[in-house]
Amino acid sequence: MPPTPDVRPVGDLPDAIGKTAARELSLSGITTLRQVASHSKKELLAIHGVGPKALAILGEALADKGLDYRDP
Repeated sequence: MPPTPDVRPVGDLPDAIGKTAARELSLSGITTLRQVASHSKKELLAIHGVGPKALAILGEALADKGLDYRDP
């Protein structure tokens, strides 16, 4: 199995979410805050590597842009 690339957050996702969350979000096709906002917290938590800390950081970034998570 080839090594996993060292993925930094792309688009406008905050660096503070960490490499694992950034990689897994990217593999799920989520690379922008607008794309994050189209998902519920529950959907994002189901993605490997995305936990409560990443959700909190993403939530702050969403709020700064006037966005929020999709209702469940």
